[in-house]
Amino acid sequence: QVQLVQSGGGLVQAGGSLRLSCASSGRTFTNLAMGWFRQAPEKEREIVAAISWSGRTTYYPDSVKDRFTISRDNAKNTVYLQMNSLKPEDTAVYYCAAADTPYLRSGHEYDYWGQGTQVTVSS
Repeated sequence: QVQLVQSGGGLVQAGGSLRLSCASSGRTFTNLAMGWFRQAPEKEREIVAAISWSGRTTYYPDSVKDRFTISRDNAKNTVYLQMNSLKPEDTAVYYCAAADTPYLRSGHEYDYWGQGTQVTVSS
């Protein structure tokens, strides 16, 4: 039973940076791949980053590649999303999620979700 608690987010001007954190308050992150998702108004939820249990494999879509970095500290049961060079189109509610698999794979589902954190980027 993984309970994900998010922190971070807020209002930032274009070009600025934010770091989101996601920690487990129950079960540890052992053998769980982790991901970050976002949902903007009137848009579908999309994945913005993912990381395998080992941390050796990551994924980013082209929209955030080279700007966002996902990392994890398994000893602290915490995953991070560092967001640099933020753009107004990055404005969305961001969610962390955990999957019951240690590896990243196409089409796998995420089983546990955080409460969401608003990120607003002003122009």
